Amino acid sequence: MSQYSFMDVSGQKFKLVIVSALIALVIVVWFWPPLREGVPMLPMASASTGIHGAYTTNFPHPENPISEGGKWLNGQSDGLDWTNVRTTPGFAFGTELGGKRPEPEKYDDSAALLTGAWGPNQTVQATVHRVNKDDDTIYQEVELRLRSALAPHNSTGYEVMFRCSKSPKAYVQVARWDGILGAFMYLKQAEGSQYGVADGDVVKASMIGKVITVYINGVQVVQTSDYLFTGGNPGIGFYLDGTTGVNSQCGFSSFSATDK
Repeated sequence: MSQYSFMDVSGQKFKLVIVSALIALVIVVWFWPPLREGVPMLPMASASTGIHGAYTTNFPHPENPISEGGKWLNGQSDGLDWTNVRTTPGFAFGTELGGKRPEPEKYDDSAALLTGAWGPNQTVQATVHRVNKDDDTIYQEVELRLRSALAPHNSTGYEVMFRCSKSPKAYVQVARWDGILGAFMYLKQAEGSQYGVADGDVVKASMIGKVITVYINGVQVVQTSDYLFTGGNPGIGFYLDGTTGVNSQCGFSSFSATDK
């Protein structure tokens, strides 16, 4: 290994070193940011905050369960105790058995969460497609998920649910899933025809900091807050109770999520 010291450089060699250093400095300053934008650099914030960006889909492929190239986790495939989300071209819906089942079995909602690293401030939006008739004996819901996670026998995060009805018994509810099947807590509930959904309605939910805000067709309908889960992924879900075989009568025709 060769060794040297700046103390050994003098005279013309010293001037040459100074000039060379200045030239190198100019090159770095001119070309660096980064290399005049010719080379993409990974932002440091991505590693620390997990910023994912936007994801949008209109469910173009028939899949059971939904995958879209490995971009989704599912309630049964990945969580075991819940059920999967299924798609036909332009439509996503649940696969839950429904009927009249006891607790906690009846709470095996269909769930699908996007994969990847997502920042905590999340906004999700979906368009409802429904052909079912209002029936107060049937509980059929479309659901939006925020800061959620799925693992074997474990489902956590926030769920915003809308009843597929416009009767006076329709509702919007916000709940927190706390782990095992059936372990959840309601954070907010509102009942009335204005809180249910019809075909073509656009539902939206955001969680910024501790605050969860819910919209139907751009109008805020409820707001609540919770501190427990500070991270997780967005997604969708569906619920059916009181009858069987009608899962495809209410679901989503499009979905988008962002953490910016």
